[in-house]
Formats: sequence, structure tokens, C-alpha cells
Amino acid sequence: MRRENKDTAAEFLQQFPIFQDLTPEELNQIEDISISRTIHKKTVIFAEGSEKEAVFFIRTGIVKAYKTDENGHEQIVSFLKTGDMFPHTGFFNTHPYPATAEAITPTELLAIPVRLFERIMLNTPSIAIKIMRVLGDKIRELQDKLQVLSGQDVRNRVLSFLLMLAEQHGQSDGQKVIINLPMTHQEFANSIGTTRETANRLLNQLTKEHLLEVDRSRIIIYDLQGLKQQRDS
Repeated sequence: MRRENKDTAAEFLQQFPIFQDLTPEELNQIEDISISRTIHKKTVIFAEGSEKEAVFFIRTGIVKAYKTDENGHEQIVSFLKTGDMFPHTGFFNTHPYPATAEAITPTELLAIPVRLFERIMLNTPSIAIKIMRVLGDKIRELQDKLQVLSGQDVRNRVLSFLLMLAEQHGQSDGQKVIINLPMTHQEFANSIGTTRETANRLLNQLTKEHLLEVDRSRIIIYDLQGLKQQRDS
């Protein structure tokens, strides 16, 4: 591991809502403990249940967070992209990591060690207050998304998940929205809590309706409004 250039780290961290209200002096304290990490594709960053050592911020790349049930099946919690932090509550409890995080593309991270960060918050309570406000808003946002997904049938969960991916990862290309996310059909199914067979059937149906196209490296949505209308109907 190597220390991140201070000016670069400061500019990067200031982009995150969690740090946007900090003064330059407060931000300097955070960048002083920040460490840069390079993660290879398919490398586990931390495992569910392991001791929480750091909170991570994605400079480039894509990370999937997933939990594993007693039968060894993955339940994907989220796909994280450039500009995301994880885990969200990492600075404020002593619990182990709540899920496994794995890089699914080559990934550059900025890591902030939890114990060093706690020391800064004890010495500078204004930092703790500002960050807790932002995290409270983020937790409510995640709870709202979970409630929307859990209250729908499988077809609507597929539609809602596709629209969420379009919003968070999509890039417009004329009339199309391209989601460059290397996701297997099993990972797609795990993300919405259904079987691969059911997910495949619904995706194939949407493909036949000329709404989208799916392969292992990306999803192309041809009719975003059509997906929204189907979800809302």
C-alpha cells in the first residue's frame, strides 16, 4: 500500500457527501490518514464477518457487495461504482463487515482506517456531527429502496432493478442507455432475490419486446420509458 498524494486525496474526498461540509482544516485531518490501494479483478477486498479495519472509497472500478446464506448462495446487496463508499456505517459501530466486497473490475480505492478515523472524531467532534447527519440521510435512502424492491412481485423487481442500474450506472448513447456492468445472470438473479431461471425468462421476454439487450459485460436499454411504463402499470 502507498500513501495517496495529499492534494489528489483532498479533491477526491471532497466529492463525497459525507465530507462535503468539512472545512479545509477538517479535511486535511482525513487525508492525512488516507491510504491508496490497487485491487485486481475478482479479488475479495474484505469478507463478511471479518474484523472491520477500514472504510473504502472507489476512485475507479466496480465492486459487488454480497451476503452468503447457510447454503452458500450469494445474495447481492449492491453494485458499487466510482464515487461510492462502503460500508456506509463503517465508521460508527464495532460490528464486523456486514457483507463480502469483491472487485469485479480492476479497482482503485482510497482506504480510511477506522481506528485512526475514530481518534480524529474524538478530537474534533464537529467532524463527527457533520458526517452522522449525512449518513443518516443515506441510510433512509437505502431503506426506501429496499422497501420498494421487497414489496413487489418478481417482474416488477426486475423492472425496478433495471431502472436503478440505469440511474446509477447507465450512460446515454442517443436513444439508448448503456449499463457497462459485468454481471452474470446468476448475479442479476441474486440481486433481486429470485432464481436464475426466473430472471432469464423475464429478461428474455423484455428482449423479445425490444426493450433491452443483455450480455455478460453490459445491458443496453433501448426503451427506458417503456420499462418505466411497464413497472408503473
